[in-house]
Amino acid sequence: MPQLFFVPGPSATYFTLEDHLKSALKEQVMAISHRSQAFKDLYQNTQENLRSLLEIPAEYEIVFTTSATEVWDRMAENLVDETSLHFVHGSFSDKCAKAFQRLGKKAEIITAEAGKCAKFEGANIRQTPELIHFTLNETATGVKHPYADMQKAREQFPNALMALDVVSATPTTPIDFQQFDSVYFSVQKCFGLPSGLGVWIVSPKAIQKAEQLTADGKVYPSYHPLLELVEKSKVYQTIETPNTLNIYLLGKVAEDMLRKGVTQIRREALYKKTLLQKLFTDHPQLSPLVTEADLQSDTVAVANVEGGSAPLIEYLKSKQMVIGAGYGKAKASQIRIANFPTHSKEQIEYLVDLIMEWRI
Repeated sequence: MPQLFFVPGPSATYFTLEDHLKSALKEQVMAISHRSQAFKDLYQNTQENLRSLLEIPAEYEIVFTTSATEVWDRMAENLVDETSLHFVHGSFSDKCAKAFQRLGKKAEIITAEAGKCAKFEGANIRQTPELIHFTLNETATGVKHPYADMQKAREQFPNALMALDVVSATPTTPIDFQQFDSVYFSVQKCFGLPSGLGVWIVSPKAIQKAEQLTADGKVYPSYHPLLELVEKSKVYQTIETPNTLNIYLLGKVAEDMLRKGVTQIRREALYKKTLLQKLFTDHPQLSPLVTEADLQSDTVAVANVEGGSAPLIEYLKSKQMVIGAGYGKAKASQIRIANFPTHSKEQIEYLVDLIMEWRI
């Protein structure tokens, strides 16, 4: 039996990927010019499928970057003059905030302890932010930020841009795009594709802010200026030769997901999430890192392992099941299990059964 990957990214590839790779080779996708009509058609197909799948408003622009990590720098450069506000409940949300600081922004950080959510409600905000950054699903800790809390921030700071990291959440966790101005993800998690492509979705308000900063001479014309990305996107092109293969594959997988139905994908995810969280409470050597139900991620389950995570990880490898270790300082003490659309109910059920049988 081939290995089954439950690491939270890169993770198991989407089950239709092999067929789409064969089609890409047959259609010579990797050889087409990014200035050709064939590429424009490919780009448009992917954009339209994403817009339908995620219910992205027509007035929002969809652009492609090299990764979600790149979007951190692009937001800092194009959407912020001086101040930003970041809610940190894990390593990835923290790295985003540090990227803004590295680029000279006054990035205020609100931090939560491990397994908790850094919430807007009750936070002591010291400055008026131009951009407020939330992480819907923290891949390092499995914490989900509640929408109701993010809405409070929008109400208190109506002029600020609202940015949302949905890297390991979309399309499993629904998003109300009208509430946000900068939403981004990469494709190697829930979409089950090879790494190397980021998707950045921006509102008219965000584009207007970039236009203002550019006109004021406050946007340094570095790699991938937002206004140039948007200009090219409007005619289904990119600034330079992009990851054409991944754009093609994303369009095909989004089409597959549309065919299955996003409601079904989300229903199955909640079932699998329930199995994993029950496992963490029922197993004598496991305990959930995130104990508040409304903060538990739909897609990344994280547990503490009594005695360390290595024995369990090695046991599962012997069964051809690959799960993730904890992230950063928690590497040796925690496990992380991905619950992405390509992970079937039967695979998660089998994984849970194996772990229930395991003891040190």
